[in-house]
Amino acid sequence: MTPAELSALPSPQFWRRVSCTLYEQLVLLGVVALTFLVPNLVLGILFGVSLPSWLTFLYLYTVLGLYFVWYWNKSGQTLAMQTWRIRIINLSGHTLSRRQAFWRYVYGSLWILPCILLQALLQLQKWQIIEMLFTVALFIWPLSTYLDRVNPLGPQSLPDRFAGSRLVELPKSAITLS
Repeated sequence: MTPAELSALPSPQFWRRVSCTLYEQLVLLGVVALTFLVPNLVLGILFGVSLPSWLTFLYLYTVLGLYFVWYWNKSGQTLAMQTWRIRIINLSGHTLSRRQAFWRYVYGSLWILPCILLQALLQLQKWQIIEMLFTVALFIWPLSTYLDRVNPLGPQSLPDRFAGSRLVELPKSAITLS
């Protein structure tokens, strides 16, 4: 599709975004298992070493950032986005540049900040923290699309508005396997 055709496509509806996010979280379990759990298990078993929590967070944040930035810059779609026929484009209809994809990832991960604040205020423990992170990422963050009332092609979430990108729903006829 040409950039002009992509720019004219509507944005995905709320439940399509939620479904895509849920599927993305399942894909990310595999990414994290391969890039994080395996090396850390080897470090722990062979050398009896475990990373401090701040370094673990930084490592995971970087690995996930590389995953998203690479896919958004390469094709405009992660594996989950391909399944749900969603594509991320810049405002002129082109695939995101590396810099724009990086900033979209940074803005897209800002939902972690209220979670940290809630965890501190409510003194959540173990599984409660994971449940809160899952709920916020899955439902609350996509709800930010309802704050955008001026976009004629459909609402965009906060990260997309901040990064100058937008999600579009591809028509069934535009499906190509890559």
